[in-house]
Amino acid sequence: MQWKIKHIFNYTNERAWGNGYCHGGFHDKLPLDRVYFQEYFQHWIGVFDPSNKFLWTAGSINPGVSETHIQFDLKNPHYITTSPDDGATLVSCAGTNKIFKIFPEKKAVKLFIDTGKIGLKDIGNCESDLEGNIWVNEVTGCRVWQFDSKGNKIQVLGQAVPGFQTKPTTFDSVRFNWIYDLRLGPDGNIYVLDSKNFALRMIDLQNEKVILLAGTGKPGYTGDGTDALDATLGSDPNEHFDGPYALSLDEDGNIYIGDTQNHVVRMIEKTTNIISTIAGKHMIEPHLRTDPHETNPLQLNIPKICSLDYFNQCLFIPEWDGDMIILEKIN
Repeated sequence: MQWKIKHIFNYTNERAWGNGYCHGGFHDKLPLDRVYFQEYFQHWIGVFDPSNKFLWTAGSINPGVSETHIQFDLKNPHYITTSPDDGATLVSCAGTNKIFKIFPEKKAVKLFIDTGKIGLKDIGNCESDLEGNIWVNEVTGCRVWQFDSKGNKIQVLGQAVPGFQTKPTTFDSVRFNWIYDLRLGPDGNIYVLDSKNFALRMIDLQNEKVILLAGTGKPGYTGDGTDALDATLGSDPNEHFDGPYALSLDEDGNIYIGDTQNHVVRMIEKTTNIISTIAGKHMIEPHLRTDPHETNPLQLNIPKICSLDYFNQCLFIPEWDGDMIILEKIN
């Protein structure tokens, strides 16, 4: 599979993207085709229309970019998706450790799950599966929670202490080590970026096992062209959030990892489990903006990949200092 650079956006500090520009291209699941914007440090989210104008915004701060703003206590929005039962916008809030439902037509907000109150340490994503259940990862808490569509707890995977297993592991004995990202795959399984284990794991819902797909448990930058189980992912011990940050999957089940500390995006091919680097260069120039005229994905300067999103043959790569890089598949 080959990729080309479709567009590179250099956002300016005057627009407040310079301090942790996390997500500018969260795409809803088809057929809704909504595009979300998320401003983590400014505590608001928004939805674009097809002409890239904001239909509405919501959060603690009104950025003044839409006629419709829904005010509520949103602090550090982490992940956005659609509620499977009522179509509401579902957003996890890292700053208050809660999940909210937003009903833009009614200009209303409802507390969905007070995750802090029930013992979830620090919320990450809130991802819905094919059965309408909601999956939530604790970041430093090293656990994955499953809720039903009404917000009732079904089960918890993980022991709340760091650990790692290379063999398929039952739900009641599995351990993780700082989970930065969690996504639904097209096969209906849940994929977990087990970041401080420098690994990718799959929650196999049918067989109730957690299966290692990539990584050895040790850091590095090896394995391109070989089985992802033998590959290593990047580390920077000086970073509080060490390891790879970001994860996404396409409609065929190919997996994309934002290998943040190696400054590259790596792809795991579904049919072979072969891993390869598809964007970025390992030897980067820190805090240097990506040249908007660059045409070679392997020459992109990506100091800190902070998220990934795949949609409609394109891979969206937000970079912490304020660049948004969009790659497109070449058929």
